[in-house]
Amino acid sequence: MSAVSTLKITTRTLELAELGHDSSMPSVQPLLEPPYAVGEDIPEEIAAGVRWGKVRNIYPYPMQESYSRETHATELTAVVLENKHLKATFLPQLGGRLWELSDKASGKELLHTPDRIQFANLALRNAWFAGGIEFNIGTRGHSPTTCVPLHTAIVRTPEGQDVLRMWEFDRLREVVFQIDAWLPADSTVVLVSVRIRNPNDKTVPMYWWSNAAIPQSPATRVIAPATHAYATDYDGSMTRVNPTAFHGADATWPVRNTQAADFFFDIAPEERRWEVAADADGDGLALISSAQLRGRKLFVWGEGVGGHRWQEWLSPSGSGEPRRYAEIQAGLAQTQFEHVPMPAGASWQWIEAYGNAGLDPVLAAGEWDAAVALGAQRVEALISEQGISKALSDAGRWADLPPSEMVVAGNGWGALERFRRQHSTLDWIDEAGTPFGVETLTADQAPWLELLNANARIVEKPFEASAAEVPNQPFGGASSYVRGLDWEDLLTAGRNASAEGAFHHAVMVHARASSSVGDQGVVASLYRQALEGNFAAGEPLSARSRALAHRGLGLALIAAADVAGGLAEVVAACAADPLCRELLIEAMTLTQDNGEPAMSLELLRQTSESLAGLGRVRFLEAKALAALGEDAAAAAILTAGVEVADLREGVNSISELWLQVCPGQDVPAEYQFTMK
Repeated sequence: MSAVSTLKITTRTLELAELGHDSSMPSVQPLLEPPYAVGEDIPEEIAAGVRWGKVRNIYPYPMQESYSRETHATELTAVVLENKHLKATFLPQLGGRLWELSDKASGKELLHTPDRIQFANLALRNAWFAGGIEFNIGTRGHSPTTCVPLHTAIVRTPEGQDVLRMWEFDRLREVVFQIDAWLPADSTVVLVSVRIRNPNDKTVPMYWWSNAAIPQSPATRVIAPATHAYATDYDGSMTRVNPTAFHGADATWPVRNTQAADFFFDIAPEERRWEVAADADGDGLALISSAQLRGRKLFVWGEGVGGHRWQEWLSPSGSGEPRRYAEIQAGLAQTQFEHVPMPAGASWQWIEAYGNAGLDPVLAAGEWDAAVALGAQRVEALISEQGISKALSDAGRWADLPPSEMVVAGNGWGALERFRRQHSTLDWIDEAGTPFGVETLTADQAPWLELLNANARIVEKPFEASAAEVPNQPFGGASSYVRGLDWEDLLTAGRNASAEGAFHHAVMVHARASSSVGDQGVVASLYRQALEGNFAAGEPLSARSRALAHRGLGLALIAAADVAGGLAEVVAACAADPLCRELLIEAMTLTQDNGEPAMSLELLRQTSESLAGLGRVRFLEAKALAALGEDAAAAAILTAGVEVADLREGVNSISELWLQVCPGQDVPAEYQFTMK
């Protein structure tokens, strides 16, 4: 085959679960994370990074939790990079995932790619799927953009290289990230450049981890240039260990781990940054980067019943044979518990390279130091330090080249952010290479753009004339959410004041409020003002906003220790919008968590048959019955079969309930998700 490289825009038809609609509820609830227990042997640099930078919640992103387990053949846009050595397939509509990486010499797929894409509750917004290489930004966890389209284009460089470019505005940290991927004609690695730009006038906590799912066989071993690692467990504890002698086993062989664990390799500063996997033939993914991508991680599901069940849940096989996988990852910090300070106005860029490690299988399976030395030799042969430096130089020259051909449109929040910053005279990025066009604006952004227009005639208007054309028109409401003190100022300005504006202002304050009783009291008073609706102009709250205002008031009251008042408000929220799945599930959960299972069952009696039949709702019904001493009724629900599509990773609620109401009976395999 001649030395050529191609980039092709095509489609792939995959068995894909329906993601469903975004939640209508603003994500003001705190993130559910275990307490961090950093051991005495952990360096202060890591401990400080663990303590700093955590977010209260993922607002303004909405949750993605209405998916099911049913899959359908779905055609997706795919971009394929190919030369004589490799074929790489990217899926821009699913977070830019590098879905497949095929090595032509061995004929092997270097990445784990399931037969079906099933969503499950593992990400910051709930929905996540296993497989390929995923790009994560923002804060600890799978990224808010992991299941959504990225802006995608092809860039043709002056040297004649076709580059796949994907980019988006991260609403959590208010930065822009950009992923450029290309495959030179003779290269044995796919090159990926990541650039993050912070346009803000303050330092922001930054997080990035590229997460590669790799096929796991009994012979698979993961190698990195380190003798020690920081190991973490599902309880949040972290200790420094020798991964080759962990609980009596060499944990660098994923199959030898009895339970799920993370291993963050402690790589010395002078070492190159790499990690490789090797199977029985020595083949497997090599993950190599420039020095800025400091961290390297091995994640294993463990060989317990729960670990196997999770892999079957996430990666069902059409053949019926289980397909195991592990993960190797690369990140900005030493561990995933940390954030790294990104200064105001900073722009960071680094290179990642992916190819076949191609190790000698005997040496790869042998003594650790010899395996590491072999890995270092193979990494240098795949791409030298000079090769990484050249790729970084090329990426820097190409980073702001304008797109030659648009492929996929992302969301409109980047375009709205440009207009917001223009209105507030704040700095923004140079969009030459990563444009956020007005054509990407949708109904989600329309009310907020109109609010800007009504207060300063600066914005090119991509919509039909609306109420915003009328001077001093009060804010009419929105089904989406934004954050920022400048938005709050606009909503509370006299000429814009309305019940809908008061509701959105309450939501914004709620999202940034601390857990103190005082702050929650302020939040409660703002929701009450919106519900009372005593405004000179504008309509009262819509039915949807009224329900969500009752919900927000209920959350604030519960947080302020007025549990009875708070539960009454979440019940009122369900009454105001009885067909809202998210409200019902949250209200049933809150009533049970606060010792009122009878209220939970009363909510169920008032809902629709379709909602009552949902797997999550059926489980909550069984849990409430058990709390009221009706074990037989709860057991009947579980034995009939309950499938909770959005079961949360690390939560063992179904198996625990089974043991409570079906004493002496083994937990069915389909309920065994325990990770310990």
